[in-house]
Amino acid sequence: MARVIAVANQKGGVGKTTTAINLAASLAAAEVNVLLIDCDPQSNSTSGLGLARDPERISTYDLLMREAPAQQAVVATELEGLSVIPAHKNLIGANVELVQAEGREFRLRDALTEVRSAFDFIVLDCPPALDLLTLNALVAADAVLIPMQAEYFALEGISELLDTMERIRQSFNPGLEIEGVVLTMWDERTNLAQQVAGNLREFFGDKLCTTTIPRNIRLAEAPSYGKPALLYDVRSRGAESYIRLAKELLGRSLSRAAAGEAVTESTQQSEVSIQPIAG
Repeated sequence: MARVIAVANQKGGVGKTTTAINLAASLAAAEVNVLLIDCDPQSNSTSGLGLARDPERISTYDLLMREAPAQQAVVATELEGLSVIPAHKNLIGANVELVQAEGREFRLRDALTEVRSAFDFIVLDCPPALDLLTLNALVAADAVLIPMQAEYFALEGISELLDTMERIRQSFNPGLEIEGVVLTMWDERTNLAQQVAGNLREFFGDKLCTTTIPRNIRLAEAPSYGKPALLYDVRSRGAESYIRLAKELLGRSLSRAAAGEAVTESTQQSEVSIQPIAG
């Protein structure tokens, strides 16, 4: 079953879509099957992967409204191993239309049930708001990857996201965890960046990704060509950083799998070793 990662932060301009596109592409380049789902009405992940806006195409909106199955919405991209479910501006209205809908928080999770077995990772690009679209993504996700800039206001915003995650754990998705916090638009030369990174390291520990994403003009140019950075300029600092981030998350995934196998083996051995007490 695919690991579902929501790329979320209610603060705008922190590189969520850039991270969603380039992380998904870098995972696909590592020869794992990846599905990127655009949950943002702005549809930037859709256009950033070279898909023209098409009102007739099945989109995330149709999944949330239960008007089409996820299988029919999956579109192949230029990069082998990477598929996308595009967004549409109608998603703006979904926040209103879903208010009175039955099971409104579980629409995306239910829609993904039929496609999870076809992918290794599913990446959800969330809008910059804690609305019903983001709520659906967080309920559907196994974990949240939080992109943020190393600045004071970003620290304020992340506390709201963590509060929201805790409420979602209590009410809808008890297994939701933090995949990691990744610093974007990173400039190691500034004292503020170093200070914020230090504060995050104290708070999040090993959940703070060792990989940072620098400011990079090639990374900023790539979406206008409808390509992830590794197809636009694989040697750019931005592309190389996201490749490292994908390797880091893959490494964490393998560590979790190994830990899970160890726990299972230990449990089985314990069960085998239990003998009835002779009376």
